[in-house]
Amino acid sequence: MRRHRPIALGLALALVAATTAAYAPVVDNGYVWDDDAYITENETLREPGGLARIWIDVGATPQYYPLVHTSFWIESRLWGLDPRGFHIVNVLLHVLTALLAWRVLAHLSVPGAWWAALFFAVHPVHVESVAWITERKNVLSGALYFGAALAILRASVARETVRPSHRLYATALILFAGALLSKTVTGSLPAALLLVVWWKRGRIEIRDVTPLLPFFAMAAGLGGLTIWMEKHRVGAVGAPWDLSAVERVLIAGRAVWFYLAKLGWPDSLAFFYPRWRIDTGLGWQYLPPLAAVALVGALYAARRTIGRGPLVAVLFFGGTLVPALGFFDVYPMRYSFVADHFQYLASLGPLALVAAGFASGAKRFGAAGRRAGIALGLCATTALGTLTWQRVPVFHDLETLWTTTIAVNPRAWLAQYNLGNLRRRQGDTAGAARHYRQALGEKSDFAPAHNNLATVLGLRGRVDDAIHHYERAIAIDPDHALARFNLARVLAELGRVDEAIGHYREAIRVEPEYTAARHHLSLLLENSENDQRTKNSTKSSLPPSNP
Repeated sequence: MRRHRPIALGLALALVAATTAAYAPVVDNGYVWDDDAYITENETLREPGGLARIWIDVGATPQYYPLVHTSFWIESRLWGLDPRGFHIVNVLLHVLTALLAWRVLAHLSVPGAWWAALFFAVHPVHVESVAWITERKNVLSGALYFGAALAILRASVARETVRPSHRLYATALILFAGALLSKTVTGSLPAALLLVVWWKRGRIEIRDVTPLLPFFAMAAGLGGLTIWMEKHRVGAVGAPWDLSAVERVLIAGRAVWFYLAKLGWPDSLAFFYPRWRIDTGLGWQYLPPLAAVALVGALYAARRTIGRGPLVAVLFFGGTLVPALGFFDVYPMRYSFVADHFQYLASLGPLALVAAGFASGAKRFGAAGRRAGIALGLCATTALGTLTWQRVPVFHDLETLWTTTIAVNPRAWLAQYNLGNLRRRQGDTAGAARHYRQALGEKSDFAPAHNNLATVLGLRGRVDDAIHHYERAIAIDPDHALARFNLARVLAELGRVDEAIGHYREAIRVEPEYTAARHHLSLLLENSENDQRTKNSTKSSLPPSNP
């Protein structure tokens, strides 16, 4: 055992070096989308008692992942709002996740375990999880997930021994709780552990399930909270999520193959992918889910010939993806059914299968085969690492992120809208209007784009067009308080006081704490009353008319 320690240390250092080299450009990156809500404008990181609110107040942060926000709280006291510190921590956590994944695979005697972890570490589909500070959720929960897996495996839950180590079991339980408090997609771990039991023994017994019951309970509880938060706090409700059971199956089948394709050929990666049009009347849309089922069936039928490993890898991939396959409503489904960061954990299954296949194949050809395998692995690592190194700067700033996204996916209406907002803040009203119109060309019922387009049109003196788009925003979303407020201000300036008062009152009805609307309404009412008194006074001072 001691003879192998220098080799293991050397392999660990090589993995660390390859990953940090691939992600070296990240130190020049700044903040991008949602990083304001998580970092720069997150009051819990600065206000007294903010740390307590992170844990106690479910609505204090965008999502209830208190361990993630606690890490941000600590870092904000170490280096303030300097993004470099947050980026470096994300890379280090990603490295730790890869190292722990390696140890888990090695513990399970998976051939090519180190290569699988290396491919995981440098694969470009994970840039979104590492170079986007907001996705601290993935890299932190990933490290805790594989840490918990390693502890529980060493506690012999997946072996023939009946009594696990209580110390390791407790460690696994604590690490798993931490993973769930970082991102609840990690709730798939106990199911994955049972899958490992079946892989190793060919059966699952009650003594394998019993120690995992607390894991299942925690996953169900915190997973349910996440589902509730997505609907009632984040806003995953409405038409984009009104999908039938059949439609969700069609989405899931297509998504699985999409993710697998991006792992095998990571070309044209995008921050926003097109949202597919799902139509239950089109026969070809049933092919992806049927093909997925057929693949699982074929691997199960061939398990005695090729072993259970390939089936386990595929089931781990699909099972870990389940929370992101469209069966549960999450906010990103508003604009896309898939995202690179959704497959962060799941990707290890196919990557391990490929690495194991190459390692096993190379071993059959002796020393020459091993040398060829190493050369092939280094070529793959270099290619993947280069793609990662090239993609990291995409997350440098909002300008780069949105323009790159639109270049890959011109129909990304949300990217067009966000770029319009950026142009408006830069004072480029013509550019802002152009991007808002392009967003509306793809999604004409997007009320915020109508509202913001109206605002820039008003700044350009096109008042009638501005009113039209404010009214369109309100027609789409009658509870759009900001559109009503903005329209009321324009109408008041045009002297259409009664209409303005009506919209101010509606804005206040929607948002009772809308201070600006209350202030403008009170001024308008006061001016209206003064005008009425002046009129009455003028009338009373006029001489009587001649009969």
